[in-house]
Amino acid sequence: MTKDTSQSEPPVPPVLHCAGRVLSLERPVVMGILNVTPDSFSDGGRYPTVDLALARAEQMAAEGAAIIDIGGESTRPGAAPVSTEEELRRVLPVVERAAARLSAIVCVDTSNPELMRRAEASGAAMINDVRAARRPGALEALADGRMALCLMHMQGDPASMQLEPHYRDALQEVGEFLGARVRACREAGIAAERLCIDPGFGFGKLLRHNLQLLAGLARLAQIGPPLLVGVSRKSLVATLLAQAGAAAGRAPHERLAGSLALASIAVLRGARIVRAHDVAATVDAVRIAGLLAADAAAPRAAAGACADGG
Repeated sequence: MTKDTSQSEPPVPPVLHCAGRVLSLERPVVMGILNVTPDSFSDGGRYPTVDLALARAEQMAAEGAAIIDIGGESTRPGAAPVSTEEELRRVLPVVERAAARLSAIVCVDTSNPELMRRAEASGAAMINDVRAARRPGALEALADGRMALCLMHMQGDPASMQLEPHYRDALQEVGEFLGARVRACREAGIAAERLCIDPGFGFGKLLRHNLQLLAGLARLAQIGPPLLVGVSRKSLVATLLAQAGAAAGRAPHERLAGSLALASIAVLRGARIVRAHDVAATVDAVRIAGLLAADAAAPRAAAGACADGG
């Protein structure tokens, strides 16, 4: 007998468990970027004091950011690492005050296990790790806590990742890596509801690799955890604009329109979290793209429910 799927339960809306809070991802959300570094590629040096950083965090939350991502070590191509002490000094005071003041989820962009532990004690509810919890002690630090975790793919490290990135099949290899890191987290005792994944646009990838990933986002979303995408102000935007006939050499602050276009495409292809510098504009773009994605999915769901009913 063929199962009557017309009576099946609707899919459970995606969520992310963040240190005792539950962030609904039924509609895509925006993660606002706050770099408290002197050398990040777009906004390095703009928020050198805790007061300035907190004011920016409050502004992004007011503009609609569901998550504020605070980073104390630049991961731009060619960036040099900073000491644990310096990263702690930059990040923890901002985390503590932001967590006390904001309703948005406070996230820390780090690969450092010591900062992970201390960030949670200071009020952080999420970790965004460009190294996907591969540093010694990172999995243990995260398993001991309750923070959400974003696992990102990066080939190499920031100092050398853009020198000669190479893939046989970028989409397949990135997908296999992310799937393996999800399994490693689950085996370490980190609940599936605490995880999201990021293909890492621009992290050890040439233009063709980034485009393969963008085209294949729907496949990556099938890995399971919610999909996070970060394309804001990246050189990918300037390169595509130049290929399309725009003036070459667009500076990071001149890449808003292109960033919004890529963010919208990402949402239409399954992204649930979009990481962005320009929060207000990105929130609008993501809301519209999210509505269109939901409208497109509804007929498919209805067709699936009726497919076996005849």
